[in-house]
Amino acid sequence: MDDAITDVSGIRVGHFSHFEALTGCTVVLCEEGAVAVGDIWGTAAGTRQMDALAMGHLVDRIDGVCLAGGSAFGLDAAGGVMKFLEERGRGFDVVITKVPIVPAAVIFDLGIGDYRVRPDAEMGYKACMNARGGGVEEGSIGAGTGA
Repeated sequence: MDDAITDVSGIRVGHFSHFEALTGCTVVLCEEGAVAVGDIWGTAAGTRQMDALAMGHLVDRIDGVCLAGGSAFGLDAAGGVMKFLEERGRGFDVVITKVPIVPAAVIFDLGIGDYRVRPDAEMGYKACMNARGGGVEEGSIGAGTGA
């Protein structure tokens, strides 16, 4: 055991860091889907698909979580996570495809590094490619690169 979220079977974590711009994203992938809940704090929260975590929502499981820098611009990283998961047949089945459920949240790191470089779909996809079980890197990496 690594005393990490990846101690839970089927959970993998991946990061992508842009060290020159001091921003990045982190993904938590749930291979079998996961029941999840979220709580939004602060007066300027930046989120996407957090309503999927509400009780009574049609979809009762998520396929992953995306955390990113870049303020509201960084929410684009979740699109890359969705693409990665859809390519692997993961998500809510709507007959013609599966729609991955990926709640996302961002932090404000625009005042650090290069504000013109923000986490995007490509960074989200790369974070998925980097996702692993076992020990999870911590500190100024992934979503925390510019924190």
